[in-house]
Amino acid sequence: MNTDSFALRHIGPRKSDIADMLKTVGAESMDQLIYQTIPSDIRLNNDLNLKPAMTEQEYLEHSNELALKNKLYKTYIGLGYHQSITPSVIHRNILENPGWYTAYTPYQAEIAQGRLEALLNFQTMVCDLTGMELANASLLDESTAAAEAMALLFATRERAQKKANVAKFFVSEEILPQTLSLLETRSEPLGVELVVGDHTTFDFSTEFFGAIVQYPGKSGKVYDYKEFISKANEAQIKVAVAADILSLVKLEAPGHIGATVVVGTTQRFGIPLGYGGPHAAYFATKEEYKRHIPGRIIGVSKDTDGNTALRMALQTREQHIKRDRATSNICTAQVLLAVMAGMYAVYHGPKGLEYIANKVHNSAFTLANKLAQLGYSLENEFYFDTLQIRVDAAYIKRVAEKYNLNFYYPSDDVVNISINETTTIEDLNTILNPFAEISGADFSFIETLEESNVLTSEVNRKTEFLTNEVFNSYHSETDMMRYIKKLERKDLSLNHSMISLGSCTMKLNAASEMLPLSNPSWGNVHPFVPIEQAEGYQEMLKNLEDQLTEITGFAGTSLQPNSGAQGEYAGLMVIKAYHDSRDDHHRNICLIPSSAHGTNPASAVMAGMKVIVTKSTDEGNIDVVDLREKAELHKDNLACLMVTYPSTHGVYESAIKEIT
Repeated sequence: MNTDSFALRHIGPRKSDIADMLKTVGAESMDQLIYQTIPSDIRLNNDLNLKPAMTEQEYLEHSNELALKNKLYKTYIGLGYHQSITPSVIHRNILENPGWYTAYTPYQAEIAQGRLEALLNFQTMVCDLTGMELANASLLDESTAAAEAMALLFATRERAQKKANVAKFFVSEEILPQTLSLLETRSEPLGVELVVGDHTTFDFSTEFFGAIVQYPGKSGKVYDYKEFISKANEAQIKVAVAADILSLVKLEAPGHIGATVVVGTTQRFGIPLGYGGPHAAYFATKEEYKRHIPGRIIGVSKDTDGNTALRMALQTREQHIKRDRATSNICTAQVLLAVMAGMYAVYHGPKGLEYIANKVHNSAFTLANKLAQLGYSLENEFYFDTLQIRVDAAYIKRVAEKYNLNFYYPSDDVVNISINETTTIEDLNTILNPFAEISGADFSFIETLEESNVLTSEVNRKTEFLTNEVFNSYHSETDMMRYIKKLERKDLSLNHSMISLGSCTMKLNAASEMLPLSNPSWGNVHPFVPIEQAEGYQEMLKNLEDQLTEITGFAGTSLQPNSGAQGEYAGLMVIKAYHDSRDDHHRNICLIPSSAHGTNPASAVMAGMKVIVTKSTDEGNIDVVDLREKAELHKDNLACLMVTYPSTHGVYESAIKEIT
């Protein structure tokens, strides 16, 4: 056996296994099986122009070499991404445990009770902190969650608003830049008009159906949104709040001041930065919107013996059942990271989270006082973790980089500094160095943290959270390890057996592929660091783009979509942009076979297209005759055909070239 072969170890079958399988299916060789399975007119005639495969050891060395090209500066950029500490008991027993990272989507609740309980913990955590009645079991990222909130508010407009075609959506200028960018992308196909402005001067016009604000704002300022939300609700304008989840330990929950939807990311609950992901977002709303909420919802039920059991609830609103009438194209979304974030709350409990939030806030307060002693003034009087300082940004940037520090520079005369869970007193003193060097004033270094008094009673949290027993029971490593193992034993995953379900999510990540996730040189890189500090990431991403371009035969590749469904949406938006560039704005028909994955029609509707379903044969293949008839019928308005290939039932259809 070739012990250097990654494929042999990872894919598994030995020569004797292959011979037995070939005999079972009636083929004499692998080549014959391929010829019988894959239509001849789509097989490649030449080998792909790719470098020879590495051995596992070569790959690990290559990964480590690339990781070392990333420069790990102390980063205080913020903007929704903050370095955090993954508790070792969670890192070891969940992130690095195939019992958690190889399990299948929990369609079969009987073999998924462990994960379902972990996700119910996540939902409970989100509901408690946001003050909302219902939360889903995660989304892809905060920006996606904000776009889903906009879509929900648009879909649930009052009858009179729909009749009057009320389509304006207010976006606070304090929203995170990446969220604004995605809102701009998602709004256009829906027919929603974005209006960006200052929420303090918003006029609550009846032309608006919804609004979204950031809490705290991207400047770091903590706003009291009670009056804004109250006036908006009076004007039948529903409000979504994008909230920093750690800040909600200290700040009043948006649900308690009238918000309709609350969204955000759980990244700072123990999830590495990873140059921007993956991280689990959250989405919380009121009970009355339960049939419009995107993604999975874990619900409590009873089994056949009357015992409490968990299952995915309200699946009839999801893409795999509702298809083009689904609330969203979201499937499973960052479940492993949601499990980790939920377990972070279980491990620390309410008292632990209060300690972390107070430490972060008091660190920011102490730093602000020292900066004031050096003669600098704050632009944001009220803050949680982010200070905005009036200063020559270019000058500070040059000096800060000497100390290997990254700040955020939103304008020429302003610098933002966001404190995080990992920030120590030594770090605070290092942050002070460039400011002291520029001011020349005498000052003493920080020795202890001061107790903050900047948050007023109007914004301070007044309600309890995480009162359930699960959040108040497992605060020692041994207890936590046993709880995690108890849940793991309730699940079926690939470390137990084969899972005989075909799916885009059903692939085993080899141990060698998972190891880099534990490497701080990959994990501790903020997505907005200067590009020269992420050379390892840039080289890895460029290599992957080039390889995918060669494999697919296209001119280029984007790695931006962070799920298959988001890739569908991105592709459809490219097609839409192509037609728009030719002034063919009327081309909006998307032909989709009835056998296609449910995300296909859901994505097409999100892209502003009208879905026309084509028939499938009794064998599940595309009915070419029906497809041809419908393509001819809709030829003047036809935008695209969308197929799953190989098909949902795993077949390479022989007519694919004729079809395309």
